[in-house]
Amino acid sequence: MSTQPLTPASSGERRRDAERTRAEILDIAQREFARHGYAGARVDDMAALMRTTKRMIYYYFGNKEKLYISVLEKAYSEVRTAESTIDVQHLAPVEAIRTLAELTFDHHDAHQDFIKLVSIENIHQAEHLRKSEALVNLGTPVAGLISQILDAGRARGDFVTEADAVDVHMMISSFCFFRIANQHTFGALFGRDLTAPEHRDRHREMLGEMLVAYLTGAGRRLPARERD
Repeated sequence: MSTQPLTPASSGERRRDAERTRAEILDIAQREFARHGYAGARVDDMAALMRTTKRMIYYYFGNKEKLYISVLEKAYSEVRTAESTIDVQHLAPVEAIRTLAELTFDHHDAHQDFIKLVSIENIHQAEHLRKSEALVNLGTPVAGLISQILDAGRARGDFVTEADAVDVHMMISSFCFFRIANQHTFGALFGRDLTAPEHRDRHREMLGEMLVAYLTGAGRRLPARERD
């Protein structure tokens, strides 16, 4: 009985295996850092959860801090990628800003580990985030996107409020972030689960309405020369 000779895996297969392993490590690490914080998460536990070795994790990421930074980069890049799907050129400004608000709401609702990671990194005063060039510059795309929407809205006369792109981003993020990050304390104080399904659609609509109302007249109005 003849047998086929064993051949070494192609470079493409090795690359795909490496990518899958790296992605699996990041998924496990994200859950562990979100659950236990940077200080409390243990690389040994991550290795046990994915049936690999601590040495293998360090082979791909170097050390625990670099792994944590990679997790942050992945989490932030996912929300930036979602924001980039908004077609500003083919949406009216009011519709565009509402779409951005609702997209952010949906993303934060579906990715609650992201909220935990951001909270953890704020406890560390962005110590690790500042070490990543990718993260430090990651705010630029969304600020640019909002600036485009605001400029278009002012040009059409839809937006008459004096508004800054970063401030608008803060308005959107703060609402979406609060209902996830503060759900337990808010529930204990007011007896309401902010993330319960019966509140979701109302909160999502509320965010869009608040933002549009602010930009179309509820906020401090632009000087007349800037509206003409």
